[in-house]
Amino acid sequence: MKNALDAFPPQIPAGFAPVFDGPPPAWAGEVLEIRLNGRVFRLAREEDMEALWARVGDEDFGEDERMPYWAELWPASLLLCQWLFARRADICGKLCLELGCGLGLSAMAGAAAGARVAAMDYEWRAVAQARKNAARNLLDVPFFTRMDWRAPAFRPGTFPFLWGSDILYETRFHAPLAPLFPTLLAPGGRIWLAEPERKVSEPVWAGFAAAGFQVTRLFSAKVPFQHYQTTVNLWELTR
Repeated sequence: MKNALDAFPPQIPAGFAPVFDGPPPAWAGEVLEIRLNGRVFRLAREEDMEALWARVGDEDFGEDERMPYWAELWPASLLLCQWLFARRADICGKLCLELGCGLGLSAMAGAAAGARVAAMDYEWRAVAQARKNAARNLLDVPFFTRMDWRAPAFRPGTFPFLWGSDILYETRFHAPLAPLFPTLLAPGGRIWLAEPERKVSEPVWAGFAAAGFQVTRLFSAKVPFQHYQTTVNLWELTR
């Protein structure tokens, strides 16, 4: 099976312009406003990642190393949001799962595009904050839940679409996804992963291909956020 792992840099699809309305979004205290697809999303958090990190104790440095990365918004999620709005005709009315919801932005974008979104995170604090943010944005969906993707709590074959952003930043996350994806993905379904360019995640795509997925890097784009920009690749996995 041929996998499009060598077509770099992929071209941004015609009709899709990953741009923001106005200057790059930036936190104002613990509140962030982002305009996407003509809609303003408002995110809030009780504390920033650095403040939470300062209180990380020895008990958090176990096998799972429960670091508070969820308390930051990462540029990859902004690109994923743009993509979900661009594909609203595909996801509207469909049951979709987000892996690693963090503060809830891309789950809310999917819901605003008409998808029936379930969103999970391993951290209860992330799930609680994402729920508050959805309510703040007057969205009665998505459905947020705490889940360990090593032990999926959904019926096999439930979701025509799965997505996630910046979830491959540690190698220990890679192995559980190879069995998770075919378990939860409905026949003919698609997986979209927005990932920044990192050495640590380079081998994972060949691993997914070896597991039987058709792996395609759809495009690459520079995403501005606060005072920096990051190159993010948008990947699609199918079977």
